[in-house]
Amino acid sequence: MAAYSFLDVSGTVIGPGGAGIFGSGAGAAEEGITITPAEDKNVMQIGADGNGQHSLIASDAGKVTFRLLKTSPLNAVFMAMYDLQSAASSLWGTNTIAVVVTSTGDLHTCQLCAFNKKPEINYQKEAGMNEWVFDSIKITTILGATLNG
Repeated sequence: MAAYSFLDVSGTVIGPGGAGIFGSGAGAAEEGITITPAEDKNVMQIGADGNGQHSLIASDAGKVTFRLLKTSPLNAVFMAMYDLQSAASSLWGTNTIAVVVTSTGDLHTCQLCAFNKKPEINYQKEAGMNEWVFDSIKITTILGATLNG
């Protein structure tokens, strides 16, 4: 049986204005990375007579959320990329994100990604974190077998 550690998780965001590397040493918050589908893959409809149908939804869109400690240097990289990309529509929505977990062989490739918005900024008793959310038009996921056994 394999073991999991966040030390085995890495993510990259590549796009106009820079590249950010997320993972061990990048100042990731405890909550790490979340990859969320934008919608259900299926819609089921049941008719008045009890018969039903399924509709396969073609979308592979979703959101990728990176959570960084307030002091992470990656915040500055993402902010610079956001500022540059939001200045011209030709630069918007052109990021590529990859998230890899080496201990399990998991791979998430996210294409045509745009910043959802600037992170909500809080200054409070404890430093907290910044959440950077990207909208992705196409997310491809491979959940692989562990490489340890």
